[in-house]
Amino acid sequence: MLRHMRTTVRLDDRLLERARKEAARRGATLTSLIEEGLQLILRRPLRQSDRQHVSLPECQAGGGTQPGVDLDDSAALLDQMEERR
Repeated sequence: MLRHMRTTVRLDDRLLERARKEAARRGATLTSLIEEGLQLILRRPLRQSDRQHVSLPECQAGGGTQPGVDLDDSAALLDQMEERR
C-alpha cells in the first residue's frame, strides 16, 4: 500500500513556472514531475570530488585579532575596516 504525505515546498517562482509548463507539456501533474526528479537524483550516487585534499598552512606566529575585533559580528567588523581607510 502506497502512502502519500502532503508537504509544503518553497520553490523559486521562475523554477515553479518552468516546472508547471513542463508538466503540462508532458500531460503530467506537477507532483509527478517533482517525484520523478527526486527519484532521479536519489538513484544517482553522490560523486566524490576529483580534487585532491589540500592542507592549508597555519600561522604559528601567534597574535590573533586586533583588540575589539569580533569575527562573529560581521557588521562591526566591516565598520572597523571602514574606519581604518
